Amino acid sequence: MMHKNRLICLIFASFGLPAFMFGQNNSGKENVTEQSVSITVEQAVAHALVYSSSLKSADIDLAIKERAGKNGYSVLLPTVQATATMSRASEDAVSSNLPAGIPIEITESMHWTGIVGLSASRNLSLAYIDQIKAAKAGYEAGKLSWEQTQRETKVNVQKLFYGLLLQQESLKLDRVSLENSRQRYVQADQNYKNGAVPEMRLLQLQVAYENLKPEVSKAEREFRNQLDTFAFLIGYPVGTKLELSGSIDPNYIDVDYDNLMQMYSENSLDYQALEKNIEILRMNLSSLKLGIYTPALALNYSFQPMLTNFFEADKGGYPNGDWKDRNGSFSISLAWNLTNLLPFSSKRQTVKDLENNIEKLEIKRGMLLENQKISIRKAVDTLNDAREQIDVMARNITLAQRSYDMTARSFRNGTTELLDLRDAEKQLNQAKLGLASQKFNYISALLDLETALNTNLQVESNIDTKKTETATAVEGE
Repeated sequence: MMHKNRLICLIFASFGLPAFMFGQNNSGKENVTEQSVSITVEQAVAHALVYSSSLKSADIDLAIKERAGKNGYSVLLPTVQATATMSRASEDAVSSNLPAGIPIEITESMHWTGIVGLSASRNLSLAYIDQIKAAKAGYEAGKLSWEQTQRETKVNVQKLFYGLLLQQESLKLDRVSLENSRQRYVQADQNYKNGAVPEMRLLQLQVAYENLKPEVSKAEREFRNQLDTFAFLIGYPVGTKLELSGSIDPNYIDVDYDNLMQMYSENSLDYQALEKNIEILRMNLSSLKLGIYTPALALNYSFQPMLTNFFEADKGGYPNGDWKDRNGSFSISLAWNLTNLLPFSSKRQTVKDLENNIEKLEIKRGMLLENQKISIRKAVDTLNDAREQIDVMARNITLAQRSYDMTARSFRNGTTELLDLRDAEKQLNQAKLGLASQKFNYISALLDLETALNTNLQVESNIDTKKTETATAVEGE
């Protein structure tokens, strides 16, 4: 029986923990060396969502895409540039600009000229429209990715929680077996002292009890270590002792394959994300084609005033302490890169690459639908099988309990050997653990199905149940 407990310890590994790591952020928190916390599965999920490193990273990615989406119109902004230049002319150059026949003393200030410039340009193209749309679509794709990360985090926490509940049930059975063994040994010791039980029987019971104690202790340590790991993963300080509150009893729902497939095509985040990526590539393709096959409108404006006798401009300067020149211009032009029209140009090759990538994603979309048909049908079969097995295991527990009770009575009467009693007890515990395992399988399969469909089937089922109960109550009145 104990080796099964060790196998249950592999629950963490089976869920792929490396892809599900929660960072512990204890800033602003008091360092707690030991703290007991009773936690439900809902509370565990809520705590993990606050301290999840994967979600924090997803938040950053979403913020980046949000800025890109909001700033998509920036492609329409002109390029504005301001310049300032100072230059010193030679003695001959200054002299050549002086009026002939008028004696004028050349000062150092007359050698210097200041020029400032302001220019603005903007190329306008129909391609910008699709670029803006693609930026917004990129933000929408980022939101889908964030939602997917959040849902995966919730599901992983729930699976780990229920896996620990399963391990806890196994540990309870081990403790019950240990206590039963102890009671049998204590009773045999009393009977031996009274001369009612031979020494050999007492020694057998003592050995059985002593062998169980270290096994149960080991199982308890393993379970505590798993709880400590889980506490750390969902963001609790190191040293926090978790106490799981809840049961492994599932909420049974009726599932229909055709309805589930319709829900998948409508709600699946994977499918929506793939559709959004195809949409983005199509917008990029449209933008690229417009840039190739349509000319671009260019608007340019520049203004460059010049001030001579720079350092004495405020004193009258030369020639008048004023701006000597105020050059400015404005132009409108159409430009069309005809090289891009050639079939072997880089732009045309990029068009072909985008078209091929769109085709690949469309193929992937079709494959995703087909794979999900298989996965959903398998999930439905798993749920139905688990529910049937739960009913079978429940009946087996009843039979195993009767067998154990009868064997225990025979053992007390001295008509049954210890080995037979231990076998009956083992069969009973196996039946109980099998029932808990099938319940866990049902919960796990249901969570996987909800993840694929991006919907809460249990909530919807509960709503329908409440409606039915309300209607029944009204009819009864």
